[in-house]
Amino acid sequence: MSTKFETATFGAGCFWCVEAVFQRLEGVQQVVSGYAGGVVKNPTYQQVCSGTTGHAEVAQISFGPQVISFDDLLYVFWRTHDPTTLNRQGADVGTQYRSAIFYHSDEQKAIAESSKRETDACGLWPNPIVTEIVPCLDFYAAEVYHQNYYSLNPNQPYCQFVIDPKIRKFKEEFRGKLTGTVQ
Repeated sequence: MSTKFETATFGAGCFWCVEAVFQRLEGVQQVVSGYAGGVVKNPTYQQVCSGTTGHAEVAQISFGPQVISFDDLLYVFWRTHDPTTLNRQGADVGTQYRSAIFYHSDEQKAIAESSKRETDACGLWPNPIVTEIVPCLDFYAAEVYHQNYYSLNPNQPYCQFVIDPKIRKFKEEFRGKLTGTVQ
């Protein structure tokens, strides 16, 4: 039986962090760092960082829904960044760091909207969630040096001080709570 993969695209701050988290989920085939939600075709990292393209840094995730569901991906999404801060994650500030779900189908849109309402209502965050839920009209893969960044650059200071603690917290918090396993 062949495996059918689906796509999810999330903006949750720096794409290095998002990529590193989602790569550790069983059922995730591939995570590609990139840009979505803007008006410039084939943007560069420098253009996106200027804040003038409208793009967010995103991770596009190819996943096997028979192993991990879109709901499970959203569960991780809501808990591994602060979806209540507008255009900011920690020290990373700008529209490119906004919290966003770029849906690929009407079903994903409905699931994301429901998940957002439920997460907002459960009191996980003390402030209202500001995550945008919009169609994924275009996705542009980031430059090669951004791909698999954490795994290839574990001694880089950003990786040690920002991503390492996030990965440790993620592993502790999510083990056994998802349909797949955390690696």
